[in-house]
Amino acid sequence: MVLTPRDAPVMTTTFRSDVIDAIAAIEQAKELPAWKRTHWCCSLRMIAKALERPPESIAARWGAVAIKINLLHHANSGVEWKTLANHKASAKAALFWFRGEQGLPPRGTPLKPEWQQLRRRLKDLSRLGKLSGPIRYCSLKGITPSAVDEAVIDAYMAYRKETTALAVDNKARRAIARAWNASGTIEGWPPQQLIEPPLKAKEGPRWEDFPPQLQADVASHLKVLATHRKSPSGKHLRPCKASTLRTRRTDLTAKKAVRLGIPMEELSSLSVLLAPELVERILDKEWEQNGDEPKTSTIDLAKKLVAVARSANCLTKEQLTQLDDKRAALEEYRKEGMTQKNLKLVRRVLNSEVWARVINCPDVLMRRARSLKDQAPVKAAVTAQIAAAVAIVTAAPVRAANFAAIRLGENLIKPGGPDTPYLLVFPDYDVKNQVDLTFELDEYVTAVIDEYVHDYRPALTP
Repeated sequence: MVLTPRDAPVMTTTFRSDVIDAIAAIEQAKELPAWKRTHWCCSLRMIAKALERPPESIAARWGAVAIKINLLHHANSGVEWKTLANHKASAKAALFWFRGEQGLPPRGTPLKPEWQQLRRRLKDLSRLGKLSGPIRYCSLKGITPSAVDEAVIDAYMAYRKETTALAVDNKARRAIARAWNASGTIEGWPPQQLIEPPLKAKEGPRWEDFPPQLQADVASHLKVLATHRKSPSGKHLRPCKASTLRTRRTDLTAKKAVRLGIPMEELSSLSVLLAPELVERILDKEWEQNGDEPKTSTIDLAKKLVAVARSANCLTKEQLTQLDDKRAALEEYRKEGMTQKNLKLVRRVLNSEVWARVINCPDVLMRRARSLKDQAPVKAAVTAQIAAAVAIVTAAPVRAANFAAIRLGENLIKPGGPDTPYLLVFPDYDVKNQVDLTFELDEYVTAVIDEYVHDYRPALTP
């Protein structure tokens, strides 16, 4: 039988039971009602299909499969969310029943006696939760309590990263070390202490500690950004949002300069902070931390600093050219397109079955709204509103802020007359990158919007 990486080091020959064994045991369990046997077996088979693995390759322990099962999404499983939730619950109940009937341990092989004794003495549930994984790992590997050291914890964290979805960062390592060290008062607990990784260093000095002239220069610059203004090319620019202003002050790298060893008192003005020599040192340090190639955040930082220098007019022409040359050098490393994380999500949605359900969703919702219209007009109107929203966003992929701000007659218009399709328009000043957006919606989307506007929208207006 093939085992998952999570199961392979945990289960022994004595306990090598899989979902096929569980199904066979359930089918023969006369003490269970017939309906329960049917539902449990059906759910186990459905979950195996959703995991795209044969039942004989899935361990019959909930702890071994819970993470992957909980990550299943109904859209990729071909069922409604409620149906998938029921299958998950039934599969969990079936595996717990099977474990009890077969006398299987909840998490693989039993603990070695020395570890079992220590675990029983752990009365603090918080510590028990943090140390349960390392205890089982050490028991499995034949590591005695007295032999636990930093190398053992390193190996456990590597195993944890490969076989679970649990955190393996500095915070998780610190939590394990603290729980171990705090348990030193327990009778029989090993005397050795583990190293507790330090917490992340604070972000340096407070902004109020910097020279007054630098604070005044930055405040003056942010004040300009908060007003209507013109770009160097003469284009009208709208005021920046409060969140943008906060980010812009953070991007000015004063604290990063201090971490490089620049005395805070030397950062006497914005022109000093944006001097090309200092900015290059900061960007090079960021690049060094990024790895072989600079991350998008580092490339964007260079672009923002050049924009600040131009807007504040605090550098000479030669200095600005030098700063822009550094930006251009970093821009060569910018990768176009989506990140791998976003691409993974898009691929999950843009398969034929899931995307077809998305496209058909407005029609399904409108049918539901029609059936609710007489007995629950408000609920029907909300359902129709969601249908119209889904129809629009599948045809016009705009940012969430623009989507939430759509107004009938302003953004949704029919310039050709009442019998023509809608246009979805956003003027440049309402768009983040200052580009006019125009989407021509087809007859299907127009029909959904019209039905909502004429037949359901009045129920939502006072």
